[in-house]
Formats: sequence, C-alpha cells, structure tokens
Amino acid sequence: MGSTIEVWVLRRYIKTTCLHYFRSYLVKEKKEKEKQKKKMKGLHTLKPEPFIPFNRFHALLYSIAILALVFNRCSSLMNNNTSNGVAFFMFSFLLLAELVFALQWVTGQAFKWRPVRRREWPERLCEVVEEKQLPKLDVFVCTADPYKEPPVRVLSTALSAMAFEYPAEKLSVYVSDDGCSELTMFAFMEAARFARHWLPFCKDNNILVRSPEAYFNGSNHSYCSDASSPNIKIMYQNMKERVESSMERGFVSEDMLTSEEDSQLFMKWKGFTRRDHPSVIQILLESSKDRDVSGAQLPNLVYLSREKSSTTPHNFKAGALNALLRVSGLMTNAPVILTMDCDMYSNDPRTPLRALCYLLDPKITPELAYVQFPQCFQGINHKDIYASEIKRLFQINAQGFDGLCGPNYVGTGCFFPRRCFFSLPGSPSSLEDVATSTTTITGVDESEEISSILQKAHEAASCRYEHGTKWGFSIGFRYESVVEDFNTGYSLHCKGWRSVFCNPERSAFLGDVAMNLNDVLSQGKRWCVGLLEVAFSRHCPLTFGTKNASLLVGLCYAYYALWWIWFIPITTYALLPQLALINHIPLFPKISDPWFYLYAYLFIAAYAQDLTEFIIGGSTFWKWWNDQRMWMMRGVTSFIFGSIEFTLQSLGISTSGFLVTNKVMGDEQSERYKKGMFEFGVASPLFVPLGIVAIVNLSSFVVGFAEVLRKEVSFDEMFVQLFISGFVMVNSWPIYEAMFLRKDGGRMPKMITILAICMTLLLVSLSLFLFGGSVV
Repeated sequence: MGSTIEVWVLRRYIKTTCLHYFRSYLVKEKKEKEKQKKKMKGLHTLKPEPFIPFNRFHALLYSIAILALVFNRCSSLMNNNTSNGVAFFMFSFLLLAELVFALQWVTGQAFKWRPVRRREWPERLCEVVEEKQLPKLDVFVCTADPYKEPPVRVLSTALSAMAFEYPAEKLSVYVSDDGCSELTMFAFMEAARFARHWLPFCKDNNILVRSPEAYFNGSNHSYCSDASSPNIKIMYQNMKERVESSMERGFVSEDMLTSEEDSQLFMKWKGFTRRDHPSVIQILLESSKDRDVSGAQLPNLVYLSREKSSTTPHNFKAGALNALLRVSGLMTNAPVILTMDCDMYSNDPRTPLRALCYLLDPKITPELAYVQFPQCFQGINHKDIYASEIKRLFQINAQGFDGLCGPNYVGTGCFFPRRCFFSLPGSPSSLEDVATSTTTITGVDESEEISSILQKAHEAASCRYEHGTKWGFSIGFRYESVVEDFNTGYSLHCKGWRSVFCNPERSAFLGDVAMNLNDVLSQGKRWCVGLLEVAFSRHCPLTFGTKNASLLVGLCYAYYALWWIWFIPITTYALLPQLALINHIPLFPKISDPWFYLYAYLFIAAYAQDLTEFIIGGSTFWKWWNDQRMWMMRGVTSFIFGSIEFTLQSLGISTSGFLVTNKVMGDEQSERYKKGMFEFGVASPLFVPLGIVAIVNLSSFVVGFAEVLRKEVSFDEMFVQLFISGFVMVNSWPIYEAMFLRKDGGRMPKMITILAICMTLLLVSLSLFLFGGSVV
C-alpha cells in the first residue's frame, strides 16, 4: 500500500513539474513572440497625410461644381439652335470633352482619399534578424539592345546590385540579354573580372554610389581618399575602353579574349540573330568558388539570353522576366526577388535591408506582394523641361495608392517574395517561414550536378516551355499588355495581395532619362498602347478591378487605364475654342454672366490643387509648370498616336511594335538639355500636331485680340476663348522657338514646320467654310 502511494505521489510530482515547465515555456515563448512583434513594429511606421480632410472637402465642392457645369452645358446645347447645326456640333464636342474631364477627375480622386507616408529603420533590423537568417536575394536586370542601352551602363547597374550591403553567399544577380548580343556577353565577362576589385573597394571605403559609371563620372560624387582609388579608376577605364572598342567594331575580336574557353564560348554566336537563337546561360561568377582580391566570397553573376524564334511570341519584357523567374528558381531559388531596369542603378547599398523591414514583418507578410521604391532620375535640368520626374505617377499618386492597397508596380526598384507569383495571399505567417520558404518550379537538389541544373535551366528558358501553361496569365509576370509592370501589379492586387511604397530621403535607385522630345513622346505612346490593352481586356479596371479589388482601387487603376482618353478634351480645348474665336462664335459665358465664375473656379481650383501637391512633394513651380505643359503635349501626340496604333493592332494591321527607349545622347544634345532647350532635331510625325496646335492658337489670339481692339467682337463675350488661346500660346513658346527662331541642331525640321503650316491653313479654311457667318 505504501509503495503504491509513493508511486502515485511520484507520478503526481513529475506530472505537475512537467506541466509547470511546459507552461513556463509557453509563457516565455509568448513573451518572446510579443517582444519580436514589438521589434518588428519598430522597423517601420505609417502616418496618414494631414491634408486628407481638405482633399475630401474640396472633392465635395468640386463635384457640385462639375454637376453645375454639365447642367449649364446641356442647357446651352438644348437652347441654342442654328439651321446648319454649328451650335449643336460645337456644344456637343465641348460637352463630350467636359464629361471626359469629369470622368478622369473622379477616378483621380481615389488617389487623394487616403495618402500615407511611411518610414523604416533598417539599422534596427539586426536586433531582430541575424545575418545568417536573412533570406536569399535574386536580382533581375533586363537589357535588350546594346546600341540603345550601352553595355557599360548595364554592367554598372549590375555591379551596383552586386555591391549591396548583403551577405555575398545569399546574393545572386541575373542579367537577361533579350538581344542575345555577344557585345553584352563580353561586357559582363569584363565586369566579372572588375567585380573582384570593385566590390571590396566599395565596402572598405563605405562608398554609397556603387555604380562605377556614376561614381567615376565625378559630377555629383567626390572620390574617396583611399590610395587604391586611382588604380581602381584605371582598371575601370581599361574595362570601359575594351567594351566600347568591341561596340565600335560590332563584334568581339580574338585579341580581346584571354583564353581558349572564352573563344569557344563566343563561337556560339555564329549565325545568331535577335529573333532566332537558342538559349544561352553562362555562370560568370559562382559564390561557392569565386573570391575577390581580399579573399571574400563574391555574389553569383549569371548571364541569360532566352531562346527566341520568329514563329513564337516572346511577350517582350514580361517574357524575359518569366524566363529569369524559372531559371533562377532552378539555380538559386531565392525567396526574395528584385527587378531593376538596366539604367536604374542602386544609389544606396542598404536598400535591401529597407525592403526587408516590410518583407520580414509577420503582421503584413502574408498579404504583401511587393515593396516598390519610386523611380528617381539623375541629370534632370533645374526646370525639368520634359517632366521626366513623372512625379505624379511615381510619387504623389503612389502615396495615395499606398493608403488603399499599396502602389502599382512600375517595372523597376521593386522587391517581390517569389511565392506571390505562384500562389494566393495568406501564408507564410512567421519570420522563419518568410526567410526560408519558396514556391519552386521544380525541386533543386543541392547535390545535383551543375551540368544537370544547367540543362534544366536551358529547357526552362526555351521558347516552347510555356506552351499550354498558365505562365503570363495566372503565374509569373503578366502578358496581354506591353506595360507588363502595370498589368502585373494590377493582377496581384485583384488577387488580394497588397504592396508597400518605400520612399526614403536618399533615393534608393537612380536612372537616366530620355533627353529629347521625340523619345519622351514615343515612350508615352508605348505606355498608351499598353494601357489601352488593359482597358479593353476582360480585366478592365472599371468592372473587374472595382469588383475584385475595391471601388477605390479599381478607380485608381482605371485612371491609368483610361489615360489615353485625355486626348479628347485636350485636343478639343486646344483647337475648337480657337477656331470658334476666329469665326466670331462665343462658346463660354460672358464675364458679366454669373456662370463665368463657375468656369473660373473649376480652372483655378484644379490647377491650384495640382501645384500645391507638387510643392508639398518637394518640387518647384517651374517643374510643375513644365509637367502640365508636357501633359498637354502628350494629349495631342502620344495619346492620339497611341490610340491609332492600338486600333490598327486590334484590326490586325502591323505597327512598329515595342521600341526600346534610346539611352544614348550626343554632347550637343546634352548641352542644349542642360540649358533648358527642347530637342526637336528629328523629323518625327509626333511633332506635326504640336506645330498645328501652336500655330492655330497664335493665329486665333492675334486675330481675336485685333477684333476686340476694332470692337468687331465683344471682349466680355470672347474673354474665355482669348484666355484659352493665350494660355496654350504661352505653353507653346518652345515650339515657336524651334520653328522660327532657333538655328541649332535641335530646331524643328523645316519639313515638319511647312507641313504644320499647310495643315493649319487647311484647318482654318475648313472652319471658315463650315462655321463662317454662323451666329450662336
């Protein structure tokens, strides 16, 4: 009996003790998790902008004013009548223009509903995550044409990513050469050699600008005082000369190759063309084997040119990114991916740590699809004559988007968890899962021979790999539009994913801008075509987006998808009131009419709010002025030509297709750009409507003002039309200069000037024939 009691007491004691220790462990674990969550919360903050109530109050007043305007215009349309229908025609066009203005204003208000500002503290990350716990990072750099995207700049971008303040064994840089150029391949072989010296030099001297092209440019950054700096510069100059020498020749000569292995490698390019070639994958640096001059590990560097066939669609940049996604999944399979444009180099080596402040936060990770940094640009002149900052798209609207579901993807400077391309939001939920989890295409066995992995990688990069799969539609980067960035971000948000806008004081990435007007307008035309492809797809944001994301998110995406529609009101207001002025036809209320003040309010309030947002965002009056000027220029060029090109494509008529923006500029162009002079030096059809609008407004203002002085028309009655003509005329000053005053290489070609004058005469003559003598 006694022994039974002793056994019972012993069991009871063991059970109680174990239970006590287990409870203590759970309490300790809970406290540890709470402590970790508090630390994670300290990695970043979010603060709504203080002017949100003003935005909402202004939106209410402006909405009432727009309804009143539509009522007034409809009344004018019904009450005015002429036998030849002139009044009906003109007032109908103005009503259509104002309805489009109203539609775009309504969709644009979604960005102003809840703009937020974020801040992150990467220096606190080490308190939460040890270096060995950091997730692997794959960096994708895309290029397509060595003559429009110089290899020296592309390799400098890749080197800036290789020099991130990040464990080298966890970092891999993949370069996609969609032009399959031996010149690009040779440039990166040179870059791999230079990296052995450049990376330790940057880290030892704590250099922030780790693009050698930007660092040695010297215009914005001073050299460090390290004794090795001159030697590094000589190495860089030698590498640059070798790369540029091969560019001048157009091929890689035998005397530039240092080994038989290199010679055999370049034999692969015999018979290759841009549209027909097999896949080429070359490991230039391997972290497990290669070391820099200090003995430290180097990141992986991989060159990839996916297979192309003239009989198979290649889906432009989205297709290249999906090939990178598959190949990297087989070779390194990092859970975090960074996409970079070839001309957008890293300006802050700690940028990945900033992104991880969000990507490693278990509270937001399950639904976080990407962390988007803004596109920022170097070398912009002080007035930003081409509105190259694109401040509204890349910063102002991005903050507004961030308060809803997060910013749209803009194609570069974006960190993704790999899993977002393959699954729905909802997992993982813990820090350990985020750091180690992946969604792979096929499992990668660590012991598998490199040759076997490369064979699978070549298959994954083949042009037939995607046949019969969901790649580009529900997996990976999205097709169906040449603006793959917009479409990809939109699709992810519609699936329930969220994103984060990270805009640190020091720009994380810096890039080059187009410095001539033709390239700027051509880029806008390409964007217009891509956005039209989304607007007229089954995933139209006004229907699919508002249903699957939210009303406000759908309106935000609709604002961009309907970007092209701006050509209707801009073209109407650029020509119709002016032609009516020449023909003595009033289209707007008199100054003495109370309705005049409604029009004045709508114009002043819209421009004042726009200017205020630019100034609050750190811009200047002149940059804002040029932004609104370029908005009008795009309206009568990029949006019209883009709409025509999309229509032709829809009818099956071949067009110019995807064009790479030229990143090369001559010294004379550069000097003119620095002085703030517009570059019109090529005979582009995009310049013809600019010339027509400029001459029509100049003519109407001169004729109208003369008629007012002679008292043939009433100033009170024609003030609004005179004001519109004068406003467009002031904005058109660079066009007048280029057509009639300048003698340099950036002037408007004579052929374009003559064509614009002839078409203006034809347009005015037609208006005199149709509208002359009409009374409204």
